Amino acid sequence: MSERVPPQVEELLTSEPLAAYLATSRDDRPHVAPVWYRYEDGTVELVIAGRKLANVEANPRVSLAVQKADAGVPEWTVTLLGTAEVIEDEDASREANRRINRKYGVDPDAWAGNTLVRVDVGSASYRTY
Repeated sequence: MSERVPPQVEELLTSEPLAAYLATSRDDRPHVAPVWYRYEDGTVELVIAGRKLANVEANPRVSLAVQKADAGVPEWTVTLLGTAEVIEDEDASREANRRINRKYGVDPDAWAGNTLVRVDVGSASYRTY
């Protein structure tokens, strides 16, 4: 368990398949996009492509926000700040993609061409309502 991520936050992040919002920046312009993720022991796995991947390659500082809500009313929110690393390994990307897809209940090989990015979480904040 990561010392930077409190146990109660780890429980929220692994409790159910929710979307995260990945915030990246390029040329001092923000870009936020929903992504599926997998969290384990202070690291977030993403399998991404396109603008998100290009932004991470240009600037590895990222943020992720996850929220659980009922009819738009939040139950809890988590914000993670970290440093992303692009993993240029097709086998590792494929296996991470399968782990994430299993979490979300879709075909394990959907989006197989995307690239694995691991985010080392530096800090976490959360709020329950």
